[in-house]
Amino acid sequence: MDKPKCVRWAFFFLLIFMFFFILWITERTPGTYRMIPPPHQAPYTCPFQISERSITPLNNTKHLLVSAYMDQRVNGLDVRIIGIFKRDSIQKLHCVFCCAGKLSSTTPGTILQHSDNFGFPYVTTDVMCQIPQNCNATHVNLLTQPGKDRLVDQPWLPVRNKRSNGKEKEKLQFNFTVCISNLFGDYNNVLQFAQTLEMYRLLGVDRVVIYNTTCGPDLDRLLQIYSEEGFVEMVPWPIDQHLNPSPGWLFSQSGGDVHYFGQLTTLNECIYRSMDRSRYVLLNDIDEIIMPYKHNNLTSLMDVLQQQHPNTGVYLIQNNLFPTKHFEPSGRFHLPQWNGVPGVNILEHIYREDPDSQSYHPHKMIVQPRLVEWTSVHEVLKSSGQQLKVPMDVCRVIHVRVSLRGSLTLKQLNEDKRLWDFQEKLIPSVDKALRRAGLLPS
Repeated sequence: MDKPKCVRWAFFFLLIFMFFFILWITERTPGTYRMIPPPHQAPYTCPFQISERSITPLNNTKHLLVSAYMDQRVNGLDVRIIGIFKRDSIQKLHCVFCCAGKLSSTTPGTILQHSDNFGFPYVTTDVMCQIPQNCNATHVNLLTQPGKDRLVDQPWLPVRNKRSNGKEKEKLQFNFTVCISNLFGDYNNVLQFAQTLEMYRLLGVDRVVIYNTTCGPDLDRLLQIYSEEGFVEMVPWPIDQHLNPSPGWLFSQSGGDVHYFGQLTTLNECIYRSMDRSRYVLLNDIDEIIMPYKHNNLTSLMDVLQQQHPNTGVYLIQNNLFPTKHFEPSGRFHLPQWNGVPGVNILEHIYREDPDSQSYHPHKMIVQPRLVEWTSVHEVLKSSGQQLKVPMDVCRVIHVRVSLRGSLTLKQLNEDKRLWDFQEKLIPSVDKALRRAGLLPS
């Protein structure tokens, strides 16, 4: 056999030897070092992306989504998605859930437009969804068509108010929450805002929720202080980035896409946000104080009212204006440290307008949120409890602002110094808050 053939045969036997040697080594090597195929992935996992915004556009529609809450008070339905929908563009929607990381089958969405829209093109709208069986729903989404491949670019909403083990009577975190909507423009009424929040603190309020689009620079500094200490919960509300919000309440007068910067939506959202953590919710504006007149705090007031009216879920409180053009004559509370603070000093305005019996006078409300389904600004639209108009000698709204009846003379007004009953604690509390915000010298 010639030399080249010997070399080829030697190479061939070497290859055979190497093959069996590698095979032998592989069989003896512990499993940790073996090549492991990648695990089989489920065809759909979720959530793909979670919305961390307070307003989320819904793909392929003109609608906006705000938040989602567990709500099983409507028979056969489990989750309420709160949104702002274009009234002339309502279409069928399909609910899909993320069930501990896996996509559910779709269920039809039940679309419920709130009855108050004041003529605006956009209206507060709820989409009610049923959770499929054997689904531990953590997030929810809406589709215009049921195909799951359409979910990739649509952020998911977390499902909130999920009660553990069905315990619906868990201890609530707060007794009283105030819902204030909405801050917009360059509103910078710092002094009245600080006085109002500190007055509410003295009355027993635990938390104030504020939906903020924009405000003035000084008020923004004060809000940050209250937010840092946990008394105020700030909810960003960039409605102006999505719609042309109206600064007014009636479309025929002010135009725009949606009522008063989305006030109806934020009031409803705040009720559901508070439903599992607050016994009562107060619905009023930033320049209003719901004030008990026969009790020193809201707890005592509501204990008595609940005992007298146990089936009541909505308490209507009459609004009373205190015109800012009339001042208490002694100047007792014209305090020098507040001279450089922008805003109204509510302690200086003690003259109250009585409601005109010939015209409509709006109420503000204290509600038990678990008994409310829909609210408007001055009345609840859907609830399971009774409503009570609280007598004015028991409780009123102190509303210090420009008069709507400017022709009234001082003799036609009533002296009301109820705020003065709290002045010894109120004034130092306001000073402390203003100092912390850098609005008073240390």
